[in-house]
Amino acid sequence: MRRGAWFAFNLSGGKDSTASAHAAIALLDAVGHPRDRRIAIHADLGRAEWRSTPAMVAAIAGRLGLPLLVVSRSAGDMVTRWEQRFLSGKRRYEALETYNLIGPWSSSSLRFCTSELKVQVIGPDLARRYRGETIVSVIGLRRDESPSRRATPVSRADDRFAKPGNAAGTRMLSWHPAVDWSADDVFGIHERHGLPLYEAYVQYRTTRLSCAFCVLASAHDLAASSAAPGNIDLYRHLVAIEADSTFSFQPQRWLADVAPRLLSGALLRDIGCAKLRAHERRTLEAETPPELRFVKGWPPRMPSLAEAALIAKARAPILAHHGLADHFPNATAVQARFADLLAAKAERSRQRAGGEDFS
Repeated sequence: MRRGAWFAFNLSGGKDSTASAHAAIALLDAVGHPRDRRIAIHADLGRAEWRSTPAMVAAIAGRLGLPLLVVSRSAGDMVTRWEQRFLSGKRRYEALETYNLIGPWSSSSLRFCTSELKVQVIGPDLARRYRGETIVSVIGLRRDESPSRRATPVSRADDRFAKPGNAAGTRMLSWHPAVDWSADDVFGIHERHGLPLYEAYVQYRTTRLSCAFCVLASAHDLAASSAAPGNIDLYRHLVAIEADSTFSFQPQRWLADVAPRLLSGALLRDIGCAKLRAHERRTLEAETPPELRFVKGWPPRMPSLAEAALIAKARAPILAHHGLADHFPNATAVQARFADLLAAKAERSRQRAGGEDFS
């Protein structure tokens, strides 16, 4: 602060980023940090956002006295990313590059919604924009939000986009001013200081703000989001992806079941069919040899002829459901494909070993 680093306030429109930014700005002012070295930055997730998010983020930045920078993923928004993931998964499954069909959705263990559409967009932009500077990203994370965040430090070095010792001298850090606060603390700060509070909390009573429909949201928050008129088109679109993919939005919950009153008869019928096909897919995939399921460096070995026959049998109806070609319809074809994959794997290992020896 005292050396005049750049401070980038990550604003989502939610309560935590707003309250932590407000508190951090008060501290910056107290130590005499120059106000012209502060910005607000927002990663726009496009159609996945509540419709009022852009205006809300702009209002918060204005209230905090910060110029606002809005960035987004060049390859498409969050909904596009889900669609792209499923298209890629189908192509890979058809080519027997994956053992099981991969669904479209992000998850608690695969949060590309955060990594690809927020972190990987904001970080490189800041590193380019303020090359050679020290950049502190102010982020509204709190430890009591989830078990995975209980070890979140107050601050930490972030070398993902500015490696130590880089030629430009760029240095990046993350700061979590609200890390020890409770939700009551955050709402209290809003009330005492008259900070803008999102309609998702005030009108629809959600407990958190994220995407309009988040893969990590509670049943309560999903239902609350579906009650907002601005979210209905998105709700129907995501349910249509469920129907097309046969993968539920959350592992134990179909988004279609949250507000079926909003769906057409045709879409409800499609969802009914998708649920049956999802059950069939899971049953078929459970019958394939577990020792051959995906691990790092897949495939682990060549299947026996009997195992290859089971794989071919399980794949056939899944491929047919999605209009995909069955290029490996029998045990012999499956074994030949595994032979190609194992040869390619061995060649990659050889090249890596050769590179290491050369270096």
